Amino acid sequence: MLDAFAKVVSQADARGEFLTGAQIDALSAMVADGNKRADVVNRITSNSSAIVANAARALFAEQPQLIAPGGNAYTNRRMAACLRDMEIILRYVTYAIFAGDASVLDDRCLNGLKETYLALGTPGASVAVGVQKMKDAAVAIAGDPNGVTRGDCSALMAEVASYFDRAASAVA
Repeated sequence: MLDAFAKVVSQADARGEFLTGAQIDALSAMVADGNKRADVVNRITSNSSAIVANAARALFAEQPQLIAPGGNAYTNRRMAACLRDMEIILRYVTYAIFAGDASVLDDRCLNGLKETYLALGTPGASVAVGVQKMKDAAVAIAGDPNGVTRGDCSALMAEVASYFDRAASAVA
């Protein structure tokens, strides 16, 4: 996994070039927004249990066949596995947010996840709906302007949403 800085330097080095002014400005902006990024990760992490539980509750209310006998989340063991997977996806999304780079999410969480779900007979579309529900909750919590570093967070909130969208599309 490369953080944003290592990635930019590695790419410039591979081309045998100096960093451009635009690249330096982008990295400087990322440093300036570091406190906002840390606030977002802290808020999501602090509320992770509620985000996962509420997303699962809403998913099962919309798709009750998942928890009915014969459903993919029927029995305590399968329900626990579902909640565990949602929590893992959320955790890797927070890593991506903190790093400002989706590679950790892709490499360590999403790579092969769809194939695993297919092999287990888990409906990827339902997992994607659960991820979208986590996204809605996480963006609402992270985007609350009270008690965090002041400033425009619209770009960061769009980035946060994009990581969830990436995870949802990877399993659907």
